[in-house]
Amino acid sequence: MSTLSRKALAIEVDHLTRQAGNADGILTILNDIHFTVEAGETLAITGASGSGKSTLLGLLAGLDTPSSGTVRLNGTDLYALNEDERAALRKRYIGFVFQSFQLLPHLNALENVMLPLELLRDADARPRAEAMLSRVGLAERLRHYPKYLSGGEQQRVALARAFVTAPPMLFADEPTGSLDAQTGEAVIRLMFELNQERHSTLILVTHDLQIAARCNRRIEIRAGEMVPHAG
Repeated sequence: MSTLSRKALAIEVDHLTRQAGNADGILTILNDIHFTVEAGETLAITGASGSGKSTLLGLLAGLDTPSSGTVRLNGTDLYALNEDERAALRKRYIGFVFQSFQLLPHLNALENVMLPLELLRDADARPRAEAMLSRVGLAERLRHYPKYLSGGEQQRVALARAFVTAPPMLFADEPTGSLDAQTGEAVIRLMFELNQERHSTLILVTHDLQIAARCNRRIEIRAGEMVPHAG
């Protein structure tokens, strides 16, 4: 499997289509989507609720299977791999930030952030996780379980978990959707700071055009079709 190069295209989406059957026949969720993302670029995917933008993010990560078309990560066809190979690629190269945080409730903040490092058999999992939590301002909350953390704190744990392995790519799906405006602004600012520090490629799904404007470029998904925007 090739490694992701920061001097090449990070993502190539080639005529990607996703359809699903329903009671009325075939529903086209995404139709003929095609674009590229350079390594180190920040790209916002915008669109109304139900437009297909989260489905697109799932396809980019290999979490779903397209009806036709392909996604290439640094030249590697994601859908030429089997499920185990795609999972191995995600573990090594992609960090995720979700709207609903997706923290494991039976693990404390430190354990949640250590987990991806432990899956990579990193001998320095604990000190690296502690340093990352300190970087996001949670050095005093290492032993707290998610239910004892505020929404903003949970999302900062999720950011720490996503960035702790220094992945070449970060995928964020409505990362401020569950937060109030002030907390969401703090989380977004932190996410972009971390992304710039690590020179990673950021793919951000959001309905907030002010957040999207912070990215180098954006595309809009409208009723399953792609509408490009300049900047």
